Amino acid sequence: MKNIEKKAFEFCIANKERLTLPRQLVLKIIARNKKPLKAYDLIDKLRSRLVNIKPPTVYRALDFWQKHNFIHRIESLNAFCICSEDKLHKGAQFIICNSCGEVVESDSCNLPKIIDEFLKKNTFKPLKWNIEINGICQNCS
Repeated sequence: MKNIEKKAFEFCIANKERLTLPRQLVLKIIARNKKPLKAYDLIDKLRSRLVNIKPPTVYRALDFWQKHNFIHRIESLNAFCICSEDKLHKGAQFIICNSCGEVVESDSCNLPKIIDEFLKKNTFKPLKWNIEINGICQNCS
């Protein structure tokens, strides 16, 4: 059992959440994929394992793992990736290569200082955030 799968299993037991087969498979496929997956790509991969899988089942699994911070949604790609950070956090920052599609999650789980100061100044409390920086990675340039 991979580390993320073990954590998911332990999380579900500790929080009395159901670890259904679709939830397990969704997390496993996302965790083992090198690039973010769109929901319908995920559904296609799942159909080889669960013949009668329906899109709502997959979306519920995605919502579950996203709610509990095991996965992130890359807004600009409309795709999902595993959380590479080893802790729960409310936001994420991604660096996305426009050429090869590689996505790297920043190791900083806090908002950049300038944004944090602006929010405090304007008495705004963020509940969740997703910052994406698009460009060209070193391998593609």
